[in-house]
Amino acid sequence: MGAPDRAGLRTGEVAERAGVNIQTLRYYERRGLLSEPSRSLGGHRLYPPDTVALLNVIKAAQRLGFTLDEVAELLDAGRRRHPTADLRQRAIQKIAEIDARIADLTAIRGTLSEVVDARCDSLTNCTCADCPIPFLTIGRPDTSGELG
Repeated sequence: MGAPDRAGLRTGEVAERAGVNIQTLRYYERRGLLSEPSRSLGGHRLYPPDTVALLNVIKAAQRLGFTLDEVAELLDAGRRRHPTADLRQRAIQKIAEIDARIADLTAIRGTLSEVVDARCDSLTNCTCADCPIPFLTIGRPDTSGELG
């Protein structure tokens, strides 16, 4: 490592090796995902060498759909060896969330396909015969016969 006051990696080195920006490191520190690093004699932040691996784990968990709060809980549980916050159970819950989102997106896609097929042309005054979405009739009296 060269200089005698270096016991770790400087901010820029960690950011570059992990593929994140410096603001991300500071943000993760504030969120408690990363421990506050020690300082060199010159006042530079010095991160432990395993920080890059930790950042890679955080990024991988985010790609799997975990929020930073969930990642923080999983990391904390792992550090304390606390048995309740189990990664497997969280992954099962995440799969259920993803399945629900897929169902919602499938329904949205179906309705949008109906809009395209019906040739809908306006959200406020559609002229297609059987519009699949409710639309506003701005400035028109209600012709449904219902009192509203």
